[in-house]
Amino acid sequence: MAELLKDRLNYESLQEFALTVQSVYKVFQVDAFLMSTMDDTWNDLELIAKGRQISLNLGKYLPADYGAAIGVIDEVITKYDGFVKHCFPDFVEVFGQDESNWDISIAALERYTPYASAEFAVRPFIINHEERMMAQMYAWSKHENEHVRRLASEGCRPQLPWGRALARFKEDPGPVLPILEQLKDDPSLTVRRSAANNLNDISKTHPELVAKLAKEWYGKNELTDWTVKHGCRTLLKKGHGEVLAIFGYQDDAVLEVDDFALERPAVTLGEDLVFSFSIMAKEAAKVRLEYGIDYVKANGKRNRKVFKISEVSLKENKKKNYAKSHSLADVTTRKHYPGTHSIALIVNGVERGKLDFELTEK
Repeated sequence: MAELLKDRLNYESLQEFALTVQSVYKVFQVDAFLMSTMDDTWNDLELIAKGRQISLNLGKYLPADYGAAIGVIDEVITKYDGFVKHCFPDFVEVFGQDESNWDISIAALERYTPYASAEFAVRPFIINHEERMMAQMYAWSKHENEHVRRLASEGCRPQLPWGRALARFKEDPGPVLPILEQLKDDPSLTVRRSAANNLNDISKTHPELVAKLAKEWYGKNELTDWTVKHGCRTLLKKGHGEVLAIFGYQDDAVLEVDDFALERPAVTLGEDLVFSFSIMAKEAAKVRLEYGIDYVKANGKRNRKVFKISEVSLKENKKKNYAKSHSLADVTTRKHYPGTHSIALIVNGVERGKLDFELTEK
């Protein structure tokens, strides 16, 4: 089993980190820092909470003056390359939000994000000082360093996983759009992926706005096209007609689906569900193929999850056969429950067949 990220924050990694801090700040109390950080609650904490505990205890043993503490971190971050470095932006979030520390904190986040991404740390600055901080984020979107440009987008995602939701931007994403406009054709794939993820966040609350932007932006160049397509992935999975049309997946009437079948009508937990089908185009067409699994939840209700099969261009009278499998083993993000599930075949956003199958316990 792969090592959990939270388990990388252990005694050995914290000791190495603390010794590096001490090499810069001679009076840093390594043993006291380790003891107060790894207290009786430590083993029960998740990743984010462990990072916060490290930050709080750094505050106890670094200089009391915030600017001086940042000066120490500035040196440490260039010497230390271990996992604990990711606490440095959090230190700024915890101790640097006072108005008197604004310039020091913003400059520090800009310096630190190439070493340890600061998208979580900027969010309280946005929440508490939206106009001022978003002006800073827009300035960062033009920065020469790709990690800083990524921060400009990632930090203002309305629904950043593990981060505080930006409720104002869920209601009105307008302040985010100039940043996405700036970054939609960024030369860095890392930056474009962040811009696309931001756009995808917005699509969950403002689908028509994203459809409008996609129509305006798509077809300008390959870089922007990638951003738009990746940013519209949720709308594509939901079969949003206007968005499907933008990418050429608009005519399912010329597509014939046949022989949609399951290898077996019952599957045991942990096994693969195997299914097959064929598709033929009466006229040349672009085809987006997906399938949806209607999972039985613990309460007996169903919840659909859509999975992509492929995107292809079929010539006139061209027939293509598919055989696919889907794992029904439990994973960290999904637990399976016995009962009658369904699988639906989706072609260009339209459901073209649905089959029930039984999932049984081992």
